[in-house]
Amino acid sequence: MLVICLWLFLLPASAHCAGEDIVIGMSAAFRGPTRGLGIELYRGAMAYIDHVNNTGGIDGRKIIVQAYDDGYNPIPAIENTIKLIETDNVLLLFSYLGTPTVTRVLPLLRNYSNRGVLLFFPFTGAEPHRQPPYDKYVFNLRASYAQEVGGLVDNFVKIGRTRIAVFYQVDAYGRSGWNGVREALAKYGLRIVGEATYRRGMKHTDSLKKQVEIIKRSEPDAIISISTYGAGAAFIRDARDAGLTVPIANVSFVGTEFLIDLLVQTSAEKGRDYTAHLVNSQVVPSYEDTSLPAVREYRALMKTYNPMPPAALLEEPYSPLEYSFVSFEGFLNAKLLVKMLRRFEGLPDRDHLRGIVESTGKLDIGIDTPVSFGKNQHQGLDRIYYTTVSKGRVVPLASWEAWRE
Repeated sequence: MLVICLWLFLLPASAHCAGEDIVIGMSAAFRGPTRGLGIELYRGAMAYIDHVNNTGGIDGRKIIVQAYDDGYNPIPAIENTIKLIETDNVLLLFSYLGTPTVTRVLPLLRNYSNRGVLLFFPFTGAEPHRQPPYDKYVFNLRASYAQEVGGLVDNFVKIGRTRIAVFYQVDAYGRSGWNGVREALAKYGLRIVGEATYRRGMKHTDSLKKQVEIIKRSEPDAIISISTYGAGAAFIRDARDAGLTVPIANVSFVGTEFLIDLLVQTSAEKGRDYTAHLVNSQVVPSYEDTSLPAVREYRALMKTYNPMPPAALLEEPYSPLEYSFVSFEGFLNAKLLVKMLRRFEGLPDRDHLRGIVESTGKLDIGIDTPVSFGKNQHQGLDRIYYTTVSKGRVVPLASWEAWRE
């Protein structure tokens, strides 16, 4: 663990004690309705970090992830961030989860700019940390929500589905996706035909019949959902029960496997298929594509280490997923971060971290698409992938033609 120096207060804010481990900080939902996302993001990252630590670390130093639960709520995320910076003296912040939390943490990054605190690879595609003044404090691996929903709109319009409605979480996450849909439709001279919202924290057992009725009245031929897996599954269930059989698309943050598991369970209970006509946008390749070196490595290390968060972060029993898009993204986040840390000569420090990352150019992390960063480029990937459901399993979407109007 972190070595505490009695003379630490005499050192510059970016300094670390000789011989200490490399401590990075994470705030995510490990409890509550969206805990599956935080747990799997952590598990994927730790599968790679455990491997690095067990094979020599970074020049003999272990990477320690100091993680705190924020329940996918802004206030705890702010408190956790202050603690990570002020008390834990972390080198950097890593793999934060969610737009409503990350957007509220951004002003802290600016306030701590004299300490060189940066956030790496948050699990959100929102715009605020991709635009001034906060873009300088954040490095992203994943593509943005604007790119995800833009791709969904483009593909729906190509097959003649132009009456697009939006179901979204009424906060920064949902509005970011909503705005992306609005702007993507505007390119075609179109507008959102109907919209309905829900409050963050809703569960699969909650009723969303009122939201479904609102959207049904707009007579959409496609729906884009900006939701978490519990609310997303509830909406799909209630939409199908109300006779809405149009394609429903979800963005990557929904947690595809959690969403499908809930719908498969509901299908078994009600005796009808709730997994038909679904599509998901993804920001990393499929973990089933074993032609990719990173996928083979991910699958092997998840089996070898099968990491779990510390027991103190979990208030209820949790059954981990074997593989998922969320844990694979966490794995790639960690792999990319390790590549950055290995570029330091000696102990990594905050003073040189930005320069190291911005001078990396193109990096191969084993996904057949190079990751690039630069002084004016803080997003590594732009590619969007699409999946659907077949026989209760998530599979790559080969063609949109089945939904042509």
